[in-house]
Amino acid sequence: MGSTVGLRSSPRAWGCGWNVARLLCFATICWVLGTQMEVGAWTYHYGNKSDYSWELARNFCRSFYTDLVAIQNQGEIVYLNNVLPRHRTYYWIGIRKINNVWTWVGTNKALTKEAENWANREPNNKGKNQDCVEIYIKRDHDAGRWNDENCQKKKRALCYQASCQRSSCSQRGECVETIGNYSCDCYPGFYGPECEHVVRCKNLDPRPDCSHPLGEFSYNSTCKFQCQEGFELQGLDTLQCLASGNWTAAAPECAAVKCPVLDSPGRGRLNCTHWHGDFTYNSTCAFSCETGFVRNGLETLECTALGQWKGRPPRCEAVKCPVLAALERGRLNCTHWHGDFTYNST
Repeated sequence: MGSTVGLRSSPRAWGCGWNVARLLCFATICWVLGTQMEVGAWTYHYGNKSDYSWELARNFCRSFYTDLVAIQNQGEIVYLNNVLPRHRTYYWIGIRKINNVWTWVGTNKALTKEAENWANREPNNKGKNQDCVEIYIKRDHDAGRWNDENCQKKKRALCYQASCQRSSCSQRGECVETIGNYSCDCYPGFYGPECEHVVRCKNLDPRPDCSHPLGEFSYNSTCKFQCQEGFELQGLDTLQCLASGNWTAAAPECAAVKCPVLDSPGRGRLNCTHWHGDFTYNSTCAFSCETGFVRNGLETLECTALGQWKGRPPRCEAVKCPVLAALERGRLNCTHWHGDFTYNST
């Protein structure tokens, strides 16, 4: 069925030693396949019964293992060239030209320039339709390098069994296979060897109305702010905890609603009490008039939650005296300081 190369496993895995590069008997292979969950790292396998076209080679790998091998670095290439046996037709690997882009089929990611390992003057598409890739193992020259090849050619299937499982990296990061292990590339907002920790933001106090999907005041927590009656929000009404550990903005404040500033009336005085700031919600102002003047309007006004005074400011008007008439066969000459026949008129 197939052979296993360089199995790097946990102590519970099979005991055939490290860097195995020989054919294994059918019974042993079945036993290894039956204990895949105990293998603690990425392992390499290849078909040793038949050569396959690229598609059949991939089907073979996906049936018994994870997929055609996806090579991630030069160290992996050196390792494979050392432990794999030479085969005259060489080995298929998991790259294929899709929409004219060389793509790792297992991850559906494009091959980057930095990761290329083509042999000299390759890929050349010689003979056309060379959309698949083989790796030269133990070749006299260009050993370990790649060549584009017609997908219908027959070669050995070079497979891998992933150490990454669905539960790896706490499902909060990308599981990156390495030789003998894996590492976690955590998604934004998470950290730790298995991405098990969530980034936290500073606690908000007093505590607003919050939603904490990943933990109290943690990444993706959302908090909504409201002010009591008579106060208005200064800042954003909703904050979110970002992957950086910062909130989207500074916490808002509740400022008292302001009413128009009041002035003392003419010939009068203004006496105010301010609970939350000058001329703001719940401020009260009392009006009084000087001697000889009387108030026309409310004595006290209060600033409401709508930013309006309860009533109009009063006026101070001079006290009125009865109107005087001129003497019979005489004259009347008056001086009025505050209006006809009012306080201080003579």
